[in-house]
Amino acid sequence: MPEIEKTTYQDTLAYAKQADAADPLARFRDMFNIPKDAQGNNLIYLCGNSLGLQPKKAKEYVAQELSNWADIAVEGHFKAAIPWTTYHEVMREPMAAIVGAKPEEVVLMNTLSTNLHLMMVSFYRPTAKRYKILIESDAFPSDSYAVKSQIKEKGYDPQEGLILWQPREGEHLNRFEDLEALMAEHGEEIALVMVGNSNYYTGQKYPIKEITQLGHRYGCKVGFDLAHGVGNIDADLHYNGPDFAVWCTYKYLNSGPGAIGGCFVHERHANDKDIPRFTGWWGHKMESRFNMRVDFDPIPGAEGWQLSNPPILSMAPIRASLEIFAEAGFKNIRAKSKKITGYLEYLINQLNDERISILTPENPEERGCQLSIQVKNADRSMHDGFMQAGIICDWREPDVIRVAPAPLYNSYEDVYEMTQRLKQLLANI
Repeated sequence: MPEIEKTTYQDTLAYAKQADAADPLARFRDMFNIPKDAQGNNLIYLCGNSLGLQPKKAKEYVAQELSNWADIAVEGHFKAAIPWTTYHEVMREPMAAIVGAKPEEVVLMNTLSTNLHLMMVSFYRPTAKRYKILIESDAFPSDSYAVKSQIKEKGYDPQEGLILWQPREGEHLNRFEDLEALMAEHGEEIALVMVGNSNYYTGQKYPIKEITQLGHRYGCKVGFDLAHGVGNIDADLHYNGPDFAVWCTYKYLNSGPGAIGGCFVHERHANDKDIPRFTGWWGHKMESRFNMRVDFDPIPGAEGWQLSNPPILSMAPIRASLEIFAEAGFKNIRAKSKKITGYLEYLINQLNDERISILTPENPEERGCQLSIQVKNADRSMHDGFMQAGIICDWREPDVIRVAPAPLYNSYEDVYEMTQRLKQLLANI
C-alpha cells in the first residue's frame, strides 16, 4: 500500500482508518497490553514517554525465570535455557541496533542515574583549570542533581561549576549557535558536556554529532542522557562519537516501571584499563571472574563498567520488548514515528485555536514522537479532563500536555480521537 504523506493528511476518521490499514507496523499493536476502562474498552494511551506499555510476552518471560528459580535454583546461572550468567548478552545486539552502536559498546545494567554517576567517575576528571560541566538549563531534575553532586564531590562549588545552555528570553527551544557561543567563552574551563539528547519538557532533539564535535574541539569529554531518546530517535552513537551515553528502558523500550538501564561507551575507550572507574566483579573478564583471588581485569568495552550480576527478573521484560523492536526494524519504527506525529501536529493545527501552541520543533529531524502542547490559561484540570475522556497523556506544570504516539502500539485513529476530545475540552474552558 502507498505511504501516507504529510500532504495527504485529512481531518477525518475515515482517513485515520485508511492510514492504519496502510501501516506496515499496525500488527505490532496486538503484541502489547492496552489499558482498559471499567467497562473493558481500550483507553487511548499516549504516555509512552513516561512508561511504555507491557509487551504480552513479558509475563511469559518473567514466569519462565521464576520457574527456573523454583526448579533448578542456583543452577540457573549456567543451566537455564538462557543462562543467567550470560543473560544480558542476548540483548546486546538488538540494543546496539536501536542506539546505532557496536554490540561491544553497549550494556544493560543498573538504572539510569546510577549509570550516569558511573560514567562521570570515568569521564568527568576535573582539574584546577578545567572543572566545569555544561548541561541544558531545563535538564531533567535527576541529571541536574547528579552533575551538581559530582561537582561538589570533587571539591568545587556547583554554582560556579555548572554552565547552563538555555533558551533566549521569550523562547522555549535551545539554539545551537548559543551553545557555540558558550563553548567559545568557557570551553577551556569545561571538563564535560552532558546533555539530555531529547528534552523531556519541549521534546526538542539535540544534534548528537554536532554537539560531540563541538565539545571535543575544546578538549571536553561529551556524554548524553538518552532517557527520552532511546527507542524514539536515531542516536547513531558509534558514528556520532560521544564518549558515553546512558538511558532508561521503561519509556519507549517498554521494560516496566523502574526497570534496568543501559549504557554506551565508545570503542575508543574499550581497551583502556587505566581509565578511572568504580569497579565490580561482573565487569571482570569471564574467563577468570570466578577465580576470586585475582586483581580486577576489565572486560573490553561497555561491559567492563558492570558492577553486579544482572537482575534477571528485571531483564526478562526488556528481552520481550527488544524482540519486537528487532522484528519491526528501527528504521521502520522511526519512519512511522515521523508520520504519526506529523499527523498529530496537523490535527492540532487544524483546531485553529489561538490558545494552543506546540513547543516542540516543527522539523521532524529535530524531534522524536512527542509533541508538547501548551494551552493558554489551562491548569491541571485540562489533564484531568483528558483522563475522564479516556485518554492517558502527561501533564507538566504550568500549562503543557505531553503527547507521545509510540509507533509500535499507537494508531492513527488514536491520534484522531485524541484531537477530537481535545476540541471538546477546549469548548468547555
